[in-house]
Amino acid sequence: MVTDARHRLALALDVDDLPAAVALADRLQPWFGVVKIGLELFTAAGPAAVEALAAPDRRVFLDLKLHDIPTTVGKAARQVGRLGVAYVTLHTAGGVDMLRAGVEGLETGAAEVGAMQDGPGRPLALGVTVLTSEPDASAFPGRLRAAEKGGCGGVVCSVRELPAVQRFRGTPPYPREGSRLLAVVPGIRLPGGDVHDQARIGTPAEAIAAGADLLVVGRAVTGAPDPEAAAAALSAALLL
Repeated sequence: MVTDARHRLALALDVDDLPAAVALADRLQPWFGVVKIGLELFTAAGPAAVEALAAPDRRVFLDLKLHDIPTTVGKAARQVGRLGVAYVTLHTAGGVDMLRAGVEGLETGAAEVGAMQDGPGRPLALGVTVLTSEPDASAFPGRLRAAEKGGCGGVVCSVRELPAVQRFRGTPPYPREGSRLLAVVPGIRLPGGDVHDQARIGTPAEAIAAGADLLVVGRAVTGAPDPEAAAAALSAALLL
């Protein structure tokens, strides 16, 4: 069973064991078209995690939240761009110059390994705005603007900030071809589910209705007694 909904779902592989991550990704592939490698898995397995999780019908989302001086981020992003991932996160708190250096580094790295600049081989830079574990999102407007000025192709935000992203999309020079910021939303929980350590959460239906493009889901599925059933319920919720 493969549905259109799977291309809007990213599975957060928050584990420190690469074989376990691959097994989990394969087990839930019918519902998830994207797998997210975070700091825990990347520090445990390194770039080998990207190679192991890449598949013909599965994209890799590398969530490193790069945040340092522009030169360092640019050089690190160049290496990431060589890995063939679809999405990479940069933290917008680093400012416009840092974000721009990261975006340029990603494109340079992708070009060095022959990825087409406007094709599926080009990694999309996602600007992380305010973590969903933080109750105070007052920094969001400035960070949204920084993501756009820094050349990011999308932003990572909670459900609560999606209306602001939608308004931003409608502000000149938006919309224009190729300029629409992708909205990536973590902190997704099924109705009545455990919120864990998240402060700003939402349901799949709420996120899609508010304009989300890609939903990031981890413990709501991977920590469920029956992950397949939870994944199926999540997918069904997107189609309501």
